This record gives sequence, structure tokens and C-alpha cells, in this order.
Amino acid sequence: MKTLAEVERQLTAGEFDFSRHAFVRAVERNITDQEIREAGAAVEVIEDYPTDKYSPSALLLGFTAAGCPLHFQVSYAETDLTKIITLYEPDAGEWIDSRKRR
Repeated sequence: MKTLAEVERQLTAGEFDFSRHAFVRAVERNITDQEIREAGAAVEVIEDYPTDKYSPSALLLGFTAAGCPLHFQVSYAETDLTKIITLYEPDAGEWIDSRKRR
């Protein structure tokens, strides 16, 4: 299983892949690879899913260079690239400080 440090390194280096869902969401939400690399440079786990359907995963929070928060759900599976399951900008109406669900 990947560590958070490995996931962070891979996100920053651009060594990530999208699920079909995440790819569609990134396009719809205009989230660029550069923003993912920036936000991936310093992520924190805000929710952990050790028994997720296909592999252990977690919801991470990171910030772009412009200070925009991004949530990433990533798989901890041992693969060459970090798999991004979904990603989005957290809605302030649903999240407190982008870290805790309301």
C-alpha cells in the first residue's frame, strides 16, 4: 500500500492517472494538471477509507498556488501512477474550512 508521502510525491511530479469519473469532473470543473501538481505538493488526509470497494483510499485536501482548495480522493493501491478517483473544489456550504463536513 502506498504511503501519503508517496502519493504526495507522485501528485507533485505529475505521476497520476484519472478514473473515468475523475477525468470527466476535472474537465467539467476546469481543474488543470498544474493545479493538481500544486495542490498535491502538501496534502492532508481529511477522510480515510481503508475498506473502500476496490482498494484503500483517502480524501485529501491541498491548495493550489493561488490558494484554491482542492479535494482529491486517491487510491493507495500499489500502482505505477497514483489513481485519482475524484476531485473537486470543496463547497463552503458543505465543508467547514474545507476540512470537515457540515
